[in-house]
Amino acid sequence: MARTDVQLMMDVKAGDSASFELLLQKYRTPLVNFLYRMVRDTATAEDLAQEVFLRIYRARKDYFAGAKFTTWLFRIATNLALNSIRDNRHRRTEVSIDAPADEDEAPIQVPTREMRIDEHMIERDRAEFIRRTIQALPEKQRAAVLLHKYEEMDYGEIAKVLECSESALKSLLFRAYETLRIELAPLMAQQPVGNRAGEGRL
Repeated sequence: MARTDVQLMMDVKAGDSASFELLLQKYRTPLVNFLYRMVRDTATAEDLAQEVFLRIYRARKDYFAGAKFTTWLFRIATNLALNSIRDNRHRRTEVSIDAPADEDEAPIQVPTREMRIDEHMIERDRAEFIRRTIQALPEKQRAAVLLHKYEEMDYGEIAKVLECSESALKSLLFRAYETLRIELAPLMAQQPVGNRAGEGRL
């Protein structure tokens, strides 16, 4: 029977380095992807992920069984990402919030009904506009949206990651999603009739 994250981390605390390798293998890719969506630079995301795991290993003696491993993992990652963004604000680049196409993004699937080249271009433009809109959110709002949307965490867990109350988190997410709703409204207005009927959704 596979050990849980908590069991693995308790074994790490007891000195089992092989258990730490298992956690690293399990969470390295999702962690790098999350950090990339935050800092928008592959090398920085890789460096930050390495720092996250280094900090976890150094603090292994302080881990207790009641703490969810992913909450601890993403709290450290989010704090490092926010610090990195603040330290490198002047070097921001316009890159997709999603991981590079060759790593994390599946190629566009052509539907059964052959899509015209102009429809392909419209879909690509829409996806890029959505990514840029999320990028433009304040850093903490962006982190909350990414944890909610991509990591599928519940409010309680995200609140622990961001070290705020659940009510503060709900307010943060409300402002973020309200901004996205307003900014993305033109896309909905321009959406083809077929897509409005359910062919494509945001």
